Amino acid sequence: MTVYTEIESPVGPLLLVGVKNRDGGLRLASLSMAGQRTAPEIGASWNADTAAFAEVVRQLREYFAGTRTEFELDYAVAGSDFQRRIWDALDTIPHGTTTTYGALAAHLGLPRDRVQALGAAIGANPLLIVRPCHRVVGADGSMRGYAGGVERKQWLLAAEGAIAPLLV
Repeated sequence: MTVYTEIESPVGPLLLVGVKNRDGGLRLASLSMAGQRTAPEIGASWNADTAAFAEVVRQLREYFAGTRTEFELDYAVAGSDFQRRIWDALDTIPHGTTTTYGALAAHLGLPRDRVQALGAAIGANPLLIVRPCHRVVGADGSMRGYAGGVERKQWLLAAEGAIAPLLV
């Protein structure tokens, strides 16, 4: 059964979508931000179920409070073998650090001509924040695309201490 809830966060509203197991457990399928171009639309057969996301929300609150650096959640994410390989690699980028698209490609043994495909797989990541695609930056340190918006990417990296906070 597909369930969802919406929560507020320091980077704006978040839509959480999950799949409930028969034992009542939850596997997170999507975490998206308001205005995200690839955000799922709430399906007619989905059920609102705030209680099912209690653990996800707890871990997100800890992350935003600066007391959690890794997420320990079950995922129900569909993707190609290539996408899952890239997404698994994202999970290895330590909190408070960044890497580049080229460095990630080299780490995975991908030829240089596959960097664009790697970028597309990163852009298709359905689990923003918890699967840290925001930690991948351009070779020159620039904030290259982020499904949730470059401003949110900068906010997340600053909150993690990976970049200096922006002055407003």
